[in-house]
Amino acid sequence: MPRGDKSAYTGKQKRKAEHIAEGYEKRGVSATTAKSRAWATVNKESGGGKKSGSGRGKKENHSSSRKGGRKGGSR
Repeated sequence: MPRGDKSAYTGKQKRKAEHIAEGYEKRGVSATTAKSRAWATVNKESGGGKKSGSGRGKKENHSSSRKGGRKGGSR
């Protein structure tokens, strides 16, 4: 699997990254930077791509989303 391959991610993670990237682009960040920041956020929240198997899941931490919402809403 080459670097940058998104096949291990769920559909929800992919949608979340797209939504986050749109928000960055609205704030004036370039498309490539927005995309990389979005995936970094998804990785931080969910711990990367999801692997199959019982007991392999971890809870998501949404602290970065809260921070982003506060930061965006403070204007």
